[in-house]
Amino acid sequence: EVQLVESGGGLVQPGGSLRLSCAASGFTFSSYDMIWVRQAPGKGLEWVSAIGSGGGTTYYADSVKGRFTISRDNAKNTVYLQMNSLKPEDTAVYYCAAIGHWGQGTLVTVSS
Repeated sequence: EVQLVESGGGLVQPGGSLRLSCAASGFTFSSYDMIWVRQAPGKGLEWVSAIGSGGGTTYYADSVKGRFTISRDNAKNTVYLQMNSLKPEDTAVYYCAAIGHWGQGTLVTVSS
């Protein structure tokens, strides 16, 4: 059974940082690209970032480019999203996803 479990969300002040983690199980993690998406309150899903199976290729939405960094540790079956210089508009539930499966999400709130 594919499982994706996000963690690391919380309340942070504008300009602060958080690192999200997504622990994967039930599939050959190192063989699949991974993505992060988010959903702000009252809004639709927004794709945030993606990383290739080997970790050497990364992609970012323009809204987070230069502030967020995606990475993965295939030995730990975990993908990360380092978020710096956070803004109130980054407030959202963040989900990791792969091969049609999603985690339960982790809430990030950026507020003073």
